[in-house]
Order: sequence, then structure tokens, then C-alpha cells
Amino acid sequence: MDLMMPFEAVRDFLELGGDVLTLIAMTIFGMWALIVERLIFFRTTLKQMGENIHQRWEARAERKSWHAHQIRDGMVSQFSSEANSMVPVIQTLVALCPLLGLMGTVTGMIEVFDVMAISGSGNARSMASGVSKATIPTMAGMVGALSGVFLITLITRSIERQVEGLEDGLTMDH
Repeated sequence: MDLMMPFEAVRDFLELGGDVLTLIAMTIFGMWALIVERLIFFRTTLKQMGENIHQRWEARAERKSWHAHQIRDGMVSQFSSEANSMVPVIQTLVALCPLLGLMGTVTGMIEVFDVMAISGSGNARSMASGVSKATIPTMAGMVGALSGVFLITLITRSIERQVEGLEDGLTMDH
């Protein structure tokens, strides 16, 4: 089995979709890199941060006053801010994928119309490249967006649960 076959298949696919498909691929790669970073962050750093906040709160002698309530709110806010870091960027990349797919559709159709203007409408073989450059980026943009929407929904729900769990764990007794 040739080890270069997968790379050649990806290269051929990117050539079929044109330059816009390369841009879509980079966008999807960046989106997925940030999603993986967030998932690793949740399992390591954020978990430890929540435990540290809980320990600091439990170590406080006084937890009923207005001042203590403000400190608690600040701890929860800091936790929430860290958890939500990079989420807006991921959401933006998710929204960008179908727009880039649409741009690929437009550029591919422009190529089809150019071929029609030069060689007439009867030359289907020469129009096939433009049709390919119109449909493949659209599909890639939609697939990237759908995968991102699913995961960003899971991530935001996880953040909401973790923030609520932290708030519930920091009791206002003593």
C-alpha cells in the first residue's frame, strides 16, 4: 500500500474544488483545532480551576456578608470567562464555513459562464470543471458548519452545566 495515496486523494479533492476549497479546509482545520483545545482545556485546566475556586471558598471563615457574596460572584465570573474563552471565535468560524461555500459556488458558476461565453453552451466537458468548483466547496462548507454547530452546542451546554455546578457548590453558609 502506498503511503502517499491519502495525501494524493486530498490534493486531488482540493484541486477539484478550487482555491476556495483550500480556504474552507483551513477554516475547518482552525475550527477543529480550537474545539480540540477547548475539550482538552475542560478536562484539565478548567477542572483544576473549579477545584481551586471551591477550596478557596471553603477556606473562607465568613461566607454570608455582602462582601463574601461579591467575592463568590467574582470567582464564578472568572471561571465562566475562562470556560467561554475562544467560544465566540469557534462560533464565528462555524458561521464562516457556509459563507465560504457560497463563495465557492459563485466563483465556480462564474467559471461555467466564462466557458459558455467562450465555447458556447454545448460544451459540457469544459463546463464540468466549473460545476465541480461550484458544488464541492458548497458541500464542504456545509459539512464543516454542521460538524462545528454540533460540537459548539455540546461545548456551550457543558460550560453552562459546569458554571451552574460551581455556583451550586459555593454555598453561602457560615
